[in-house]
Amino acid sequence: MAKASMRERYRLLTRDLDWSPSYVSSEKLYPYTRFEGIKVHDWDAWEDPFRLTVDAYSKYQAEKDKRLYAVFDSFTQGQGHLGLADARYLNALRLFLQGVAPLEYQAHRHFSYLARHLDGPGPRFAALCQSIDELRHFQTETHAISVYNKYYDGFHSPGKMHDRVWYLSVPKSFFDDGLTAGPFEFLTAISFSFEYLLTNLLFVPFMSGASFNGDLATMSFGFSAQSDESRHMTLGLEAIKFLLEQDEGNVPIIQDWIDKWFWRAYRLLALVACMQDYFLPKKVMSWKEAFELYFEQQMLDGLFPDLEYFGIKPPRHLDQAIAEKEYLSHQVHWTLYQFSHAAAFTTTVPPKEELDWMSAQYPTTFDQHYRPLYEKAARMQDSGNRFFSRGLPQLCQVCQIPMLFSEPGDPTRVAFRVSEYRGERFNTCSDGCQWIFEREPAKYVQAWLPVHQIYQGNCGGATIPDVLSWYGYELGRDNGEYAGSVDQQNWAKWHTEGGV
Repeated sequence: MAKASMRERYRLLTRDLDWSPSYVSSEKLYPYTRFEGIKVHDWDAWEDPFRLTVDAYSKYQAEKDKRLYAVFDSFTQGQGHLGLADARYLNALRLFLQGVAPLEYQAHRHFSYLARHLDGPGPRFAALCQSIDELRHFQTETHAISVYNKYYDGFHSPGKMHDRVWYLSVPKSFFDDGLTAGPFEFLTAISFSFEYLLTNLLFVPFMSGASFNGDLATMSFGFSAQSDESRHMTLGLEAIKFLLEQDEGNVPIIQDWIDKWFWRAYRLLALVACMQDYFLPKKVMSWKEAFELYFEQQMLDGLFPDLEYFGIKPPRHLDQAIAEKEYLSHQVHWTLYQFSHAAAFTTTVPPKEELDWMSAQYPTTFDQHYRPLYEKAARMQDSGNRFFSRGLPQLCQVCQIPMLFSEPGDPTRVAFRVSEYRGERFNTCSDGCQWIFEREPAKYVQAWLPVHQIYQGNCGGATIPDVLSWYGYELGRDNGEYAGSVDQQNWAKWHTEGGV
């Protein structure tokens, strides 16, 4: 017999392993793809974005891991942590480990669920591969960052913190929202809206920043994941096009999901905007530059004109996201600066050269609205009066971020939206979050809002030390001001003449 081509071999080892059951109906075997209103007439029309067999996939990933862990070992044995630009950079890794890595595991769980419950063998196999990818990412991210736990505070208990800590309810609620949706909405939420539209804003500029700040371990796992992320983006685009081509009745449903999940994912990336501009001592690219390059140019000039053929428009509330690129990161960091006594990382006033960099990157907003705040905070700190906000902030009912965002086009006025449902008042931070709430109020009234839970006594006790202990913090080491912290003192000692 002639040797099978790669395409034929792929088909034999993936789709041809499927069978039609005779002992149960298709509706009973795959019950979860029929209640969202999406119509699929031909599952065989799915174009596989992975084009890998399990055997080929496993060998490919094993080779990548072999090289990746060799880098980890070399970095650890060579005391690579001492080559960082500054210990302030580690706050970005703390936030990444607490807020991003657990999401990889959440994605792994739900893609494995889709690998069982999607009707067609093509999308089931794609979901299986992505499930394994996401588990690998969670593992490699944890292993890469774990080296810092030996020398620095704040890297312990990321899973516990992800489940309990107030600012980590932002990423956790995002995936809780997706996991409780139907399978097609989950694909739109994660594979398309997050992976395809916005994941480059997390992985590309931040991993470049890790390299620029001397973090070889983080840079390596980031770039090792890039080939996987490319497949995930392809899966997201294929999923959307497949559903749009199946039935014209799918178009308004998918447009609605794109509108919702673009805004949900964009609000989640507000934390990344802060990391990009404020947590990297050596700057590579501002959040504004990254947003313009990886979203505006690639998505608005390329993707959505193509999707217009199917009747899909750019996401609702896009204009507000574009306007916010001028001040998003500053508003988030100013809030975290005030509340870092209740966070598992430290903050400080950026040094003058970084403030000057901000002024150059944001010439129309930073000097007018934000530099005076940091200069005043620096004067207060110099006089021994470091400012921490002792109040508990109002949270948005949808994204669960404190009400820190300003009205579109007016950075001086805090945005505040109010909706009523069953005689109760619910607050949201923007037109986008208010639209999402009023679209599904019965879902979002169930949100686990940390501030509300603290007031109800469900977070360890009635005092701030009680709550922080419940979070799992080591008080005075994991949180607060960076200047004078144990990490800052050790860093200075290790880098003085005659030090390690």
